[in-house]
Amino acid sequence: MLETSARLLRLLSLLQTPREWTGSELAERLAVSTRTVRNDVERLRNLGYPVHGTRGSVGGYRLGAGAALPPLLLDDEEAVAVAIGLRTAAGGTITGVEETSLRALTKLEQVLPARLRRRVDALKQYAVAVPRDDPGPRVDADTLSTLAAACRDHERLRFDYRRHDGSESRREVEPYRLVNWGRRWYLVGFDVARSDWRTFRVDRLHPRTPTGPRFTPRDLPEEAVDQVRRGVSSAAWRYRTQVIVHAPADQLAERITPAIGTITPVDATHCLLDTGADSIEALAVHLGLLGTDFTVTHPAELVALVRTLADRYDRATEPRPPQQPGPA
Repeated sequence: MLETSARLLRLLSLLQTPREWTGSELAERLAVSTRTVRNDVERLRNLGYPVHGTRGSVGGYRLGAGAALPPLLLDDEEAVAVAIGLRTAAGGTITGVEETSLRALTKLEQVLPARLRRRVDALKQYAVAVPRDDPGPRVDADTLSTLAAACRDHERLRFDYRRHDGSESRREVEPYRLVNWGRRWYLVGFDVARSDWRTFRVDRLHPRTPTGPRFTPRDLPEEAVDQVRRGVSSAAWRYRTQVIVHAPADQLAERITPAIGTITPVDATHCLLDTGADSIEALAVHLGLLGTDFTVTHPAELVALVRTLADRYDRATEPRPPQQPGPA
């Protein structure tokens, strides 16, 4: 009986991997016959595990999603990873999941072997998170679920939206993607009234129910993350510029993250950098740190400041005559 139980746990562990196993593969892994595999699969089904099987030369077994959640079998590293993830979720940016995460974490810690409980306890006691200088806004888990379902089902969303300046408006949007950037969540969608793509802060919107009619999906003009980056940057930066960088796009991409700017190839040795900053001074310094030559043509105040800095740096490297000693 003990050998059978251990074999069932091993079989369940194999079936939980995201692939389909043939009977002969499982028999080889378990060192049993294919008939024993069939019998063990039937035992798992009787225990409530939805093991699906297909016949034929390419048939096999895989674990499906059931109506009820059966016990999960986790190896040591998986169990520790789940515990860390639950603890992180308990202090994250989504309201409504903190208590649920703590309940799940408590259940998991109760059944962890002593050797794993010590590892999780060590992380809990000695790993300290530094509070962010700018705590991000928190979003409601139900709101995220509503938006995700509308994206999946291609249903229009109606919601009240509060802009950065505090003004409010009613929006009707075809939702496409949810993007998590740092501690903020964004919705990428097509604004029906404005006939254009827009990016919305999820913490600033309040969905209205029911959702609208279904829509025919459009092609996203760019990747959802790039869409968010462009929308966030446009709203956050006070000064923007486009400069020709005298370097290949892939070379510059090693130094520039999407949060800093967008890179567009021009030819084999040049690319276009779309970037910005809160001040002209910061923008000029940022361009100077690119590590390669560049050409800037606008805005006018940035061009003037770059020229001033170039002259200043040039004077800073000019040899100066030695100072004559003063009178004794």
